[in-house]
Amino acid sequence: MTNNSFSAATRGSVADGGVRRGQSSMRLVRRMKPLRDRKDLSMRLIRLKAPGGLENLKLVEEDCPKPGPGELLVRIRACSLNFHDSMVALGKKPCADGRIPLSDGAGEVVAVSDDVQEFKAGDAVVSTYWPHWLAGEPTPANKRGELGDDVDGYAREYVCMPWHAFTRAPADFTHMEAATLTCAGVTAWKALMVCGQVKPGDTVLVLGTGSVSLFALQFAKIAGARVIATSSSEEKLEKLKRFGADIVVNYKAVPDWGQKVRILTDGRGVDHVIEVGGPGTLAQSITACRMGGHIALIGVLTGFAGQVSIPALFSNQIRISGISIGSRADQEDMIRAIEANRLKPAIDRGFPLQEIANAFKYYESQKHFGKVCLEL
Repeated sequence: MTNNSFSAATRGSVADGGVRRGQSSMRLVRRMKPLRDRKDLSMRLIRLKAPGGLENLKLVEEDCPKPGPGELLVRIRACSLNFHDSMVALGKKPCADGRIPLSDGAGEVVAVSDDVQEFKAGDAVVSTYWPHWLAGEPTPANKRGELGDDVDGYAREYVCMPWHAFTRAPADFTHMEAATLTCAGVTAWKALMVCGQVKPGDTVLVLGTGSVSLFALQFAKIAGARVIATSSSEEKLEKLKRFGADIVVNYKAVPDWGQKVRILTDGRGVDHVIEVGGPGTLAQSITACRMGGHIALIGVLTGFAGQVSIPALFSNQIRISGISIGSRADQEDMIRAIEANRLKPAIDRGFPLQEIANAFKYYESQKHFGKVCLEL
């Protein structure tokens, strides 16, 4: 993964490291952070040509954006990949031609509009998933504008967004570490700490070694809970134990892992399930859950529809929460907890921006343990 020289790049696809150049000048606004050179006049970014597919991820060069009222100009330094980003990039979730992908970005504030008091130039920031969902319950009005899908995302060196589209990054976090939080971190926080109200002594079941499950494992441990984790890889099971899991189960070796989890809890079942699989795993998650327990329904890794035993849910009074990330306030709460407990995210590997296609290939290989990221 060598970082090809930008100045030597020519027209072409991401695989070639090719770019296209445009010319402009960027208006300076109040509280502009001085830059060392004039590369602030243009920026590198990724655009996804319709109908999608990794070969249609194009590295281009365009004018830097200009901040308007209520906006920040942010130099994006890192992004992380999520399942939703992969669906968009592969063309499985259609989006507008030329969309800039990726929902998670982190970097530093370069310029601040005159009417913004919440941030200053030089602040380290991380994006929020739903820029208009500031706090409280989701509504159609605030849960809109999905980054990297409905609107342009963060696979670009500079971005102008409303100030509330960012929070401060955790102290002592690198930009790459901060970029892991937007989707996976907030999802796990919302599922377990907000909707689940996990408490000391609870038992939490996390499925697999995706980033949501790993964040949930960390949050469960700081809450004083016991964690049972699953994987089909013995190597990853060992990593889960080193990461803090109390008990691990190989779901490939034990297909009826829901019943196995009940045995491991003396027949009671777990208090919380971080359900990321969807229809292919939900039945086992219901079996593993105690009477009156909580299942946070998050992922669709095994598909979008399937059969559910309704009697198993209502007879056991199992509560299911549908989780679609969280609010800006949820993210701020999570960051305070991360700082107080000195947590660090699991990061598997970083790729340079022009190798975004290789990053997605590696993500799809499912060899990673933790986040796959981009460095800009």
